[in-house]
This record gives sequence, structure tokens and C-alpha cells, in this order.
Amino acid sequence: MTHFASHLMDQIRSRFAGVDTCPVQGERIFFENAGGALTLNSVVETSKSFAAIPDNQGRANTGSRHLNAVIAKAKADMARMTNAKSGQFFMGESGTELLFRIIMNACLHAGSGTVLGSTLEHPATRSATARWSKIAGMTQKLIPHDNATGHITAEAYSAAVTPDTRVATIVHTSPVTGMGTDVAAISAAIRAKAPDCLIIVDGIQHAAHGGIDIAAYDIDGYVISPYKMFSRHGFGLAWISDRMQAIDHDALIDGPANAWEMGTRDTGAYATLSDVVDYIEWLGATIDPDDPFRAAATAIKAHEKALTDAMIHGTGNLPGLNDVPGITLIGGADNPHREGLVSFRHAALPSADIVDQLNASGIRTHLRKDDHYSGNILGPLGMDACIRVSLCHYNTNSEVAAFLAAMKTISERATA
Repeated sequence: MTHFASHLMDQIRSRFAGVDTCPVQGERIFFENAGGALTLNSVVETSKSFAAIPDNQGRANTGSRHLNAVIAKAKADMARMTNAKSGQFFMGESGTELLFRIIMNACLHAGSGTVLGSTLEHPATRSATARWSKIAGMTQKLIPHDNATGHITAEAYSAAVTPDTRVATIVHTSPVTGMGTDVAAISAAIRAKAPDCLIIVDGIQHAAHGGIDIAAYDIDGYVISPYKMFSRHGFGLAWISDRMQAIDHDALIDGPANAWEMGTRDTGAYATLSDVVDYIEWLGATIDPDDPFRAAATAIKAHEKALTDAMIHGTGNLPGLNDVPGITLIGGADNPHREGLVSFRHAALPSADIVDQLNASGIRTHLRKDDHYSGNILGPLGMDACIRVSLCHYNTNSEVAAFLAAMKTISERATA
């Protein structure tokens, strides 16, 4: 399937808060999902109910035991959805904080050798490896990504990895180019030359767009930001392997040996992860009840590809971005690695002006600038900024058509 059937699309959209209306702006189309996906209505209700519970975890009372059970269920649910057969999930302040903490401990544990990553990665990962490789006395090595495709391959990692590679990082999907990587193939390329390397994956952008299969990746860490996966702000979630959880790390003296959480985390936040899993399982079961998580991932990817194809090549009588004079698409028009995101610039109009004009038309997008967040992508391309249009599986072809109509008007006005 390339698009969800209309009756299923109605059900999907009904499960999300603010699907077509911003509580501040009013009616709008939401194409800013890479900055934070829409929140499930069930997550909103769960958050409200748990905010009223006064009990704490780990006490000898009924309320506390219930909280412990909720947390255990959420971790088990995440393991089911991500196919994590071992290791543990734990919470932190944010995805960025968790990447820093896991990379810190990996570098301090390794103590020598090389830390390998790529220029495609988010600054959270690049900054953490730069800081902690230096402190640990290691060498940081960044593999250049392909500017034309906005992507990096397993072959590029294979050419760069050496037997002394002790820590390696991989971005699952770039939040600027929108291109996904083959984590399993990259991990295999690393392990072929450095079998004991600690491999850490930034899955923050990818998580909402096409399934996670931790058991298939042969990695040691995977980090997500739940507010980008239909939950809410205020926490990050990480999975670590058995061997990663056993290395030295910050913990209370005489506390549990494998405890990685710092203090008491929000039970309600954990509960919302079960809401996310329930939603994905429901969606997949409408397609294949025997394998709902794989079915959901496949259908989400197909639906989002159809939408990005329409955005790039046009729909109905509306020209796509690739047909608009003056527009440059980051990563090119026909890129098989694209995951629900199109970034572009217009030669005749500042990107900030286009974002403002789209917003005035009720279409929410985002400006990415050549700064500490996106300079690694835009700088080599000679771009000072670009427009990022990021969608999710609850977006529709009619919303894409409205975006293209607005872009047609904006472009014609600029060249008149």
C-alpha cells in the first residue's frame, strides 16, 4: 500500500491531539514533525492521570507497587516493539543528555584508541564524542558524509574503521537531510575489523518513521526522544546492551550494579510509552494481526514515501518542488534513503521568508540555519539556511497539495 485507506486515515488522525489545529495559532497544517511529532490523545490523558498520583516508587504500599508495575510494563512494551532481546531501557533528561552520558561512559571505559563517527550526525553525538574522546585520551575520527545524497554508507564506515576503533556512533536518520542509514550493515562493517567496539546509535529522528529492530543491529546503545515518537517532552529513553550496562558508570554507592537512572523518574512518562506501543500495535494489526509492529513500520514508510514523492514531484495539477525554478533539494529528488522529510532552499527568496510566508498561510515548517545545529550539512553545500518540511504518517495528500499550492504562489510572487 502507498496510502492508508481513507477510513483508516480518519481513525489515525482522530487519535492525535492538534492534528489540524494549534492551540495557539488555530487551524494549521503541521509539517514540523522533526521538531516534535503530534501527541497521542491517550498520552495526554495518561499524563494527566499520573500527575495526580502522590505515591513514589519503591515503597511498601499498594500505590507504589502499582507504579513499579507500570514502569516494568512500559519497559517490556518497548522491548516488544523494538525487538530488544536483552539489555535494559532507562530514562534520562533528554535524548541529548543520554547520548552524552552513554558516549562518556563508553570513552572512559575504552580509555584509548579511536572514536569513530560521521559528519552526518547530530551535534549531540559529535559534541559528546569530541569532548569525551579528548578527556579519555582517545582520537576522534569523523567520516565525511556524501553531500550530494545527504547520506552515509556501510562502505564508508568499512573504509574508515581500524582494529583500534573502541567506540563508534551511527545516526539512524539525519534530522536535516532526512536520509536514513543502514544501521545493521554499518554495525557489521565496524565489527568486521573491531569486534569489541562499543556501538551507539542516535535513533531520535528515525523512531517515528519506520520501525526499530535492536536485535538485528548488534549494537550497544540506542537513544530516542519520546516527544518525537508521539509521546511528550521532558524525558529521553535509551536502550543499552548487557555489556554496556555492566561498565563503570555514575551510580549510588552500594546501589544496584546495573542501575543507570539518576534518581526517581516520572512514572507517567513511562506509562505514555505503553500508549505509544499500544497505538503502533493497533495500527499494525489493522494490516497484519500476526506481525503488527513490522506491518506498521512498513505501512508508515510506504505512506510517508508517497507523501514525500508527491511533495517533490507534484500531485494533481500542482508542480512538485523539483519542478519549481530556483529550488534546490537537499539530497536530490529521487533518494531511496529519504524518511518523511524534505529540505530545500529557493535561490530567489531567503529561507526565513518562505517559512514565514508558509506559516502565514497556515502551514507550519521550520528554518534550519548554517549554525551549530545544521552547519555540518549546510556549510559544505554553501547554504546559509534551508526550509525543512517534515511530515508523519498522519499527514495527508491534501495537506501536501495545500503546501504545494502555497509554494507555487510564493515562488510566482518572487519571480514576478
